[in-house]
Amino acid sequence: MSANEPRPLLDALRAGTPLPAFPAEAVEAARALARDVRAATPAAVEPLPEALAAAVLEAAVLEGVPALPEALSDSKVKPLAKAAKKALYRLRSRGVAVAEAPRPAAPEAPRAAPVSEALPAMASTITSAGERALVMARPLKGGGVEMVQALVTEAEGVVELRVGEKSRGSFRRILKEALERGGAVELPLHEAATLLAEAAGTNLRSRTPFPPDLDLALRHFGVQPQVEPTALPPPEPEDVRRVLAGDSLHATPEMATWLPPEPEVKRLLQKLDEVMHSPLALSDVQRQEQLQAAVRTMARDFFTTPESRQRYALRLWRMADYFERTARPSEAEVARGEARRLFHGAEEPFSRFVERLFEKVLALVAAAGARAGAQGAAATQPPGTTSEAPAAAATPSQERRSPGGLILP
Repeated sequence: MSANEPRPLLDALRAGTPLPAFPAEAVEAARALARDVRAATPAAVEPLPEALAAAVLEAAVLEGVPALPEALSDSKVKPLAKAAKKALYRLRSRGVAVAEAPRPAAPEAPRAAPVSEALPAMASTITSAGERALVMARPLKGGGVEMVQALVTEAEGVVELRVGEKSRGSFRRILKEALERGGAVELPLHEAATLLAEAAGTNLRSRTPFPPDLDLALRHFGVQPQVEPTALPPPEPEDVRRVLAGDSLHATPEMATWLPPEPEVKRLLQKLDEVMHSPLALSDVQRQEQLQAAVRTMARDFFTTPESRQRYALRLWRMADYFERTARPSEAEVARGEARRLFHGAEEPFSRFVERLFEKVLALVAAAGARAGAQGAAATQPPGTTSEAPAAAATPSQERRSPGGLILP
């Protein structure tokens, strides 16, 4: 076999073998693409010498990754487009799901409806775990629609996908009922398709396998996986003022249940337990100060990593759009300001949104302690008495206390 054939050339790239027949920069670029072909883009492959580009396509075939050859099958570089189509044929032969290339529809039975008939889409709010649902549809000739329901997460991308045909009336009824229940907003189809492409890009970067039919859904809605992560614009001067109101976002119904990730909650609870059972002779005020200091420290420590900051920044950016679509411009403004500062690592003043995220764990501990104390008091009351008096006495101060009796935020 010739050393310039795809397979031997791919082996040479991966083994670090010198390839003096090609420009050094092209060889290094091809080595990087061959090492991580899932992240390879048409723009990075097309400038390569034809043999090196074919070797990168060979890597996509061997790893069962159809995204790159699918994208290059329409390349203006004719030899590369031909090699990409050959790679797709080999992938199909191996049983890999490959999106079919669009074919001219028969004049008497076109399937796709005109663009003007595009139906609305829907996106749910984002959960504390970073999950949201997308619902979108592609009109079909004859009155039906192809409906796609996707569950996406910020860490893995698209984790579930369902595709099925519905009547247009059924699809619109599904959207109407979901919007009436709350927790979801209507958005244009092209924006939902962009969110799906962004999530598919997360699949590639996190190496999460595509669920069945995701390739086809992306092609049907005219998008490809977004290779590069979404970047947010830099902070604005007014964001300093907005970030001071970031804790108000937790008062919204959608974000009231947001808590830190489970490992961080466990670490915080352990720290709070250490403070409560400290052998030092501390006053209630001193213990209170230590509890609050522990919450602030853990909040800052968690958001020292760019990954954590940017993950929550993108979540807030999406929630700002959600607030805007539900006629809450003030909340949208605060969420965008927090998002820009978190994404770009602005440290002072520290995010009140983040601090409150961790403070809510402390509030939950206090509430649990109050319930336990009330139940214990009720169990020890003499027969014929009620707990109304203690409850009434506690009402004016509205204080929340821990099991040890400390006042907590």
